[in-house]
Order: sequence, then C-alpha cells, then structure tokens
Amino acid sequence: MSDMRDLYQEVILDHNKRPRNFGKLENASKHSEGYNPLCGDRVTIYIALRGDVIDDVSFEGSGCAICMASCSVMTESMKGKKLSEFEELYDKFHDMVTGPPDEAADTEGLGKLAVFHGIREFPVRVKCATLAWHTLRAAIKGNDASVSTE
Repeated sequence: MSDMRDLYQEVILDHNKRPRNFGKLENASKHSEGYNPLCGDRVTIYIALRGDVIDDVSFEGSGCAICMASCSVMTESMKGKKLSEFEELYDKFHDMVTGPPDEAADTEGLGKLAVFHGIREFPVRVKCATLAWHTLRAAIKGNDASVSTE
C-alpha cells in the first residue's frame, strides 16, 4: 500500500509541476469550461475530433495539484481514443474515485489513471479529480455552458 501511495504522490507532483498537453489547442473543434467552487479549480478543455476519435486534447487553467494532475493524465490517456472508449473510461474513473474507501478499487484497464484510486479516501477531493472528466464530456457533447461541480 505504501508503494502505491508513493506512486500516487509522485505522479500528482510530476503532472502538477509539468502538466502534459497544457495550452490552448488551436485546431480545437470543441471546448468547454469547468469550475470547482469548493477548491477554486478552473479549467478549459479543448478537443479536436476526427469522426468519432479524439484526435487531440489539451487544457488550460489553474487549480490544486490534484485537479491539474488529473487534467494532465486524462489528456494523455484520451488521445486517439474513440468517443465510446472515453465514455467507458469516464465511468470506470468515476466509479474508482467515488467508491467506498473500505473496498478495493477496480483499476483494471485504467493504466496511469489508476494512481487516482486513493482519492476515494478523501471525498472532498473527488470534485478536484473529476472536474476535467466532466468538462471533457461537456465539450464532446457540445455543451457551451460552463460545467460546475456544485
């Protein structure tokens, strides 16, 4: 368990300090904004779709380390995925971070996203970790309204 916590901290710190896919995506076909009033996280997710494939994805914004790391790891994980794969990963990620803390998290098929399984022990931080996911889902659906975790 200690090894997984160390990996979690390492990934969060690394992706917070050096976020991947940070910046406006100039060729974006869609974008959406998200806000977590509880923590003050604000993100904009940009996507370039090619048919039903997420060809490219990036983000801008500011927030806590968990939010920024979640945006970074999520964007890395979503490039090249079909929209149906995004929906599957969205559900798996959400179930993983919102499940009961006394039950083992199902991390199969999540790759690097699995490091966020410890979030379930800190319910107040779940909104920080899921803001990017809700915002990307809104962008995919063409939702122009700002997404809020409240």
